[in-house]
Amino acid sequence: MAEEQERRPAGELEASVLAALWAAETPLTPGEVQRALADGLARTTVTTILTRLYGKGTVTRDRAGRGYAYRPAQDAHGLTARRMHAELDKDEDRGTVLARFVSELSSEDEQMLRALLDGDGGGDSGTEGGTGSGDPGGTSR
Repeated sequence: MAEEQERRPAGELEASVLAALWAAETPLTPGEVQRALADGLARTTVTTILTRLYGKGTVTRDRAGRGYAYRPAQDAHGLTARRMHAELDKDEDRGTVLARFVSELSSEDEQMLRALLDGDGGGDSGTEGGTGSGDPGGTSR
């Protein structure tokens, strides 16, 4: 039973490490991440998590003495978008995946997506004027 309490859900440690990196104003070494987490993780565990995140392209790293200092490759919103792309890339039938995704959106999310695709904004995306993806529905002419 004690083992169950010590086990964390998949991805929880990575999420905690990323949260510590996002909260920092500068790149952090594994020791600094360990202190920021303050949950008793060994430095070697933190180093392993950072190395895996680096391998996935989720963080970048720069030499800091004999080791590395890490920073997030993008903000939380960018990471979510990247994960969505990765999931989409796993299926050969992108049209069906996208159709199912859109069919399950709330009306607010659907309106926001339509506004983004039409180049009308609709969110804090920093893509004013559209994304350059054109008019997928061919309705703006």
